Amino acid sequence: MDDAQLTRLVAAFYAKIRQDPDLGPVFNDIITDWDHHLKLLADFWSSVMLTSGRYKGNPMAAHLRHRDQLTPARFERWLALWQETAHEVLSPDDAAAVRATAGRIARSLQMGIQYIAA
Repeated sequence: MDDAQLTRLVAAFYAKIRQDPDLGPVFNDIITDWDHHLKLLADFWSSVMLTSGRYKGNPMAAHLRHRDQLTPARFERWLALWQETAHEVLSPDDAAAVRATAGRIARSLQMGIQYIAA
C-alpha cells in the first residue's frame, strides 16, 4: 500500500458518501471545500497506515462538533461503504488492513462521542 492507493481509496469512498441517501446530505452540508477535505483525509490515512506523520489534526474534536448527526446507524453505513470501497480499490491484504483500522477508529470515535455527550 502506498500514498497513491490511499488517495484513490479516499476519493472513491467519498464519491460514494456524497451520493449516499443518508450520509450524503450530512457530509455535503458540513463539508464546504471537498478538495481540501479529501487531501486532509488522504493525509490522515497516510499517517495511520503508513506512519507518514502528514496529518496534524484532531479527529475527535472534528467529529464532536457533529455528534448529533453521528448516529450508530450512520457509523455502520460509513463502515460498510469503506469496506466495500477498500475491497474495490486495494489488494485483499491491504483492504483487510484498512478495514480493520477503520473499525477501530469508528469504535473509538463512537465511545468518545458517547462519553463526552453523557
